[in-house]
Formats: sequence, C-alpha cells, structure tokens
Amino acid sequence: MKSTALLTTSVGTYPKRSGKVRDIYELPQRLLMVATDRISAYDVVLPNGIPDKGRVLTQISVFWFSLLEEITANHLISAEMQDLPTAIQSEELKGRFMLCRKADVVPIECVVRGYLAGSGWREYKADGTVCGIKLPPKLKRAGELPEPIFTPATKAEQGEHDENISFERACELVGTETMTELRDRSLAIYRRARDYAGERGIIVADTKFEWGRDENGKLMLIDEVLTPDSSRFWPVDSYKPGKSQPSFDKQFVRDYLDKIKFDRTPPAPPLPPEVIQKTRDKYVEAYTRLTGQDFPWA
Repeated sequence: MKSTALLTTSVGTYPKRSGKVRDIYELPQRLLMVATDRISAYDVVLPNGIPDKGRVLTQISVFWFSLLEEITANHLISAEMQDLPTAIQSEELKGRFMLCRKADVVPIECVVRGYLAGSGWREYKADGTVCGIKLPPKLKRAGELPEPIFTPATKAEQGEHDENISFERACELVGTETMTELRDRSLAIYRRARDYAGERGIIVADTKFEWGRDENGKLMLIDEVLTPDSSRFWPVDSYKPGKSQPSFDKQFVRDYLDKIKFDRTPPAPPLPPEVIQKTRDKYVEAYTRLTGQDFPWA
C-alpha cells in the first residue's frame, strides 16, 4: 500500500457536515463533496479506513456521471483541481472531490434490484415478495430477476437503517409525479449500467440512487452513483446462482467482523492490515474494470 487512509478533512473555514464517508462543505452557491477513506459496516464507521477508497468512489462516480448524461442531468460541476478556489487547492483533495450544484434533496432512496440478494432475498424466502412486489416462485439466491424492480426506501439518519417502503407509500411522501419520473429514470440508468458493466466482467446486482432538484426545480442525479459503496457488484467469471457471491466492496470487512462476532454496535474494532489491503484491492479492481484505465494512485 503506497498511501495512508484519509479519515477526515479540513477545507478553509467553510461550513462542514460529515456523513459516513463524505465531508461536505458549503461554498457560495456550490457544494464541495470530499470522499474520505472512512469505511462503515453494519452502519458503524470503523476506526481505520481503506487507503484511496475515497478516490475510487469519486473517480467511479465522475465516470458514470459522464456516461449517463444522455439519460439524466446530474449535480457535478467539476472534479478538476483548477476549478476549486485557489486557497483550498491541496494534494490531499486530489482525486477525491466533486464540486457540485446545490440540490433540494428528494428524501427517498431509489433502489433498483436486478438480482435477488441481501434484504430482498430474506424477504423473498419468507413471503415470496421483495418490498411487497410479488415474484415468481422457486427463484434462487443471487438469481437474476425476470425484470429489474424498483424498490424505494426512506433515507435514514446516520446510524439508522433505511426502511424499505412501497412505491405507493413513496408517492404519498413526495408525490406521484415525482416518484413516477424517478422510478423510470432509475430503471433506465440501471439497465444502461448493467449492460455496460456486464461487458466488462461486472454484474450490477442492485444499486441505489439519490436525487434532488436544482434551483429551477429540475430533477438531477446527486451524491455518488454506481460505486462499490452504493451498489452490489459481482464478478461475471465466478457468478453462480444459488449461493452468496464474491463482490467488489467491503465484503472482506464484513467477513472479518462476522468472524470475530462483532455485535454491530459502536465502537467497532480496528481492521487488521490484510483485511485493509484486500478491501483496497477490490475497490481498485472495480475502478479498473469499469473504466478500462489504470488507477492513478495505484
């Protein structure tokens, strides 16, 4: 590993708020989103991070925002250092920031599932449904669904779990017209990304999108998009339905925490070096497969 994990940032005197991974700064008329190397599992942030993880998330998002412009507008203004105010340009920020339009956030997570995994698999085993959507019988774990399905969720506060809700309930919360447009756009993006990634050896099993409105009320894609943190990526070459799949994300972290029987309440234990290295390797591999480029910080 050539770099150390960046766990927090400080950018000028701009107002700052922090999520599990990102530090967000309020610039005049714009937002500066900085992806740190923090990593969370089971909604708990771990004490040590994954070096360059924030750069992987940022660069994958920038890649997808460009590829998906034909389908939807997004909040990205620039990810180039020269477009930042001179006083805050720094080596620390290189590769891990996005300068973004401000947005009035739609408080719904727009989840699209193409395969049966995670909470969807657990619900299907119990009730034959996913988020209340009836599915055919005898589907396998990690099996591909007949068609991708849209399963919205409420956006939870940090430390809380998102709650799956029906499309009808989402319409009650934010309006039928808005949710119909978000469902249609989310499904279109998923299909485009699924086909693109599939040609590059990655299955996009499911993903979540966040949306907001710009100053003119126009819907745009915000936050991160189609990263290993917001999606379930599986390698095509080892895919076999009927069991859990290897993935390009924090799988090694979860496996380690399960092995030591972590009770999923803070504080989380530190990660050993080999888990950190394996996790970093997976994130970087996702970047190189999707973009076809070497990772600049390898």
